[in-house]
Amino acid sequence: MRKVEVVPHNPKWRDAFAQEKQQIWQVFGDNVVAIHHIGSTAIPDIYAKPIIDLLVEVKAIAKIDRCNPSMAALGYEAMGEFGIPGRRFFRKNDAAGVRTHHVHTFEVAEPEVEKHLAFRDYMIAHLEDAQQYSELKRELARKYPYDMDSYIDGKHGFIQQMNKKAAKWRELQKTS
Repeated sequence: MRKVEVVPHNPKWRDAFAQEKQQIWQVFGDNVVAIHHIGSTAIPDIYAKPIIDLLVEVKAIAKIDRCNPSMAALGYEAMGEFGIPGRRFFRKNDAAGVRTHHVHTFEVAEPEVEKHLAFRDYMIAHLEDAQQYSELKRELARKYPYDMDSYIDGKHGFIQQMNKKAAKWRELQKTS
């Protein structure tokens, strides 16, 4: 059973992202359009589960399945769509079995890409909402230390609310 752990922001997460980005780019090759750091580890000054989330935009999602053996060589487990149609999801644990990375792969222009990037950018630009999210995660981790499903469910409503705010904010950014 995995412990739900949220920790203060660690500046080393940016370097961990950059290092992993290079390795994944090599595996996926010229199919890659962009690789983004998403999730709470990409938002400065908030608590996060210490798992680096990478969002990979590719030209052709169908080509990703052929990369599963190469991703396995990097320590990743291929999870297929894992609940989100059109996604290819990979997860990586360290030698002790502790989860360290998630890779979310989508075809370019997939709406999930914009949703994740808008959420991240909105949180970076709106510190008060980011701090609310941080506190919620800390509270849920205390309340559900060994219940990841309840921890995730507890964040759901807040994330939906922030996704709506982020989408509106993103549209305003485009028009100004």
